[in-house]
Amino acid sequence: MREHYRSEALSEAKLAAEPMGQFDHWFKEVARGGLHEPNAMIVATATPEGRPSSRTVLLKQYDGRGFVFFTNYASRKGREIEANPYVSLLFPWHQIARQVIVTGKAARIGRDETAAYFRTRPHGSQLGAWASAQSSVIASREELLARYEELAARYPETERVPVPPDWGGYRVAPETVEFWQGHENRLHDRLRYVAEGSAWRVERLCP
Repeated sequence: MREHYRSEALSEAKLAAEPMGQFDHWFKEVARGGLHEPNAMIVATATPEGRPSSRTVLLKQYDGRGFVFFTNYASRKGREIEANPYVSLLFPWHQIARQVIVTGKAARIGRDETAAYFRTRPHGSQLGAWASAQSSVIASREELLARYEELAARYPETERVPVPPDWGGYRVAPETVEFWQGHENRLHDRLRYVAEGSAWRVERLCP
């Protein structure tokens, strides 16, 4: 199976001065284009011994400081980040022959930020954060549903659900951000921002 990409060239002259500005431009284009879940990204982590793992997570915030997602801190990705904070993010926008690849260091966001986001989640998702001890072994789906129903009885829609103590956000501060644009004959554009102190250098990579 092979796809022949036909896209406008991505030139250095058209890039924003810094990667978050360029990401914002591309992300808004993708969102306006109706791409399903444009904020879905693959988060890759690794143990201190270099054993990798990856999963799809939803980006929830981004600004000049980096990319934010939320998880159970006791999950596999949470444990791996605590032991080895270097991660990679991949936004796979296949339908428009684009990818964004980020490498950087993840750190927990403040509890106030976590609480503010938690309040915006649907009531059922708030309960789900309590019901699921993410990445741990469970005997059956029925057991998970029973936990959820118990929580639903304890915290009905009218009750405020507290933020789980082991749940919160990570912000990935980028060290490199690559913008990939597919082209015919596999002559893709790959432009990568590389952090140099407070400035950014752009380099072109062979496809």
